[in-house]
Amino acid sequence: MGFPQQRPRRTRQSDAWRRLVRETRLTPDALIYPLFVVPGRAVRHPVESMPGICQLSVDEAVQEAKVAAAAGVPAVLLFAAPARKDAQASEARDPRGLASQAIAAIKEACPELLVWADVCLCGATDHGHCGHITSSGVIDNDSSIRTLAEVALNYARAGADAVAPSDMMDGRVGAIRALLDAQGHAATPIVAYAAKYASSFYGPFREAAESAPAFGDRRSYQMDPANAREALHEVLLDLEEGADLVMVKPAGPYLDIIRQVRDAVRVPVVAYQVSGEFSLIKAAAARGWVDERAAILETLTGIRRAGADLIISYFAPEVARWLSA
Repeated sequence: MGFPQQRPRRTRQSDAWRRLVRETRLTPDALIYPLFVVPGRAVRHPVESMPGICQLSVDEAVQEAKVAAAAGVPAVLLFAAPARKDAQASEARDPRGLASQAIAAIKEACPELLVWADVCLCGATDHGHCGHITSSGVIDNDSSIRTLAEVALNYARAGADAVAPSDMMDGRVGAIRALLDAQGHAATPIVAYAAKYASSFYGPFREAAESAPAFGDRRSYQMDPANAREALHEVLLDLEEGADLVMVKPAGPYLDIIRQVRDAVRVPVVAYQVSGEFSLIKAAAARGWVDERAAILETLTGIRRAGADLIISYFAPEVARWLSA
């Protein structure tokens, strides 16, 4: 009398038992690795705020893609930081621009590796915003989505396996889908940054992608961190417009949003473990405050447990090697 009849610890008593009854499993197949491409050759420029991550010239990005593929990572997400920046995002609109060069080179070297191409204007504009700016300083939605569709078409023609609009302009998924279909790229999937929040966790990324806004912020187009119902509204709008996968960004602070999106849709859900999440773990581990490997695996498992089918993470190749060992 007085002793428990149910003892959940029975199936925790050994590693074999824990593995046998584990509910959430990480696999390399769930991981996507971001790459930052810059002009030049033989360039591997360390990103100071992201230990172990580099800006890469196209030739070095090819080598990094090969490493990721060899580790078992099935896809990379490509960002370009061109030298030429202007108000019209001319470099992104150039069919032979930096991103298109990198897409073609990686696909030639690693044909089985999926290349997702981030579609935005911030890295190619001199003002660093994700759309065109009017004379009154407002981000103009409709002219921006026409340009974004043009950029997505360039990337599809270069060989991208998916285009991923990250700008958060209204209607851009529909505009991209219509242009891709009209130009013979109906088979190219759209991975929509559907619920992208105006987060404080993007700082290191903006160093790597050279995309910090020159004035103001992005709160007029990225989502308010306080809103959850709005995230579902954004996700459902993107699906109506033709998105094939939907993304929540960032991941860690928005696990509740990932779960709500997973419960609401039947398409794959992607979560982006962003640069600030990466750098916090790296900084704490460097000071001996956390076990780096344990923290990485715990955070990624939490994202999967919340409902993400796929995770974009700067830890991807390293984690893929751990999981395959």
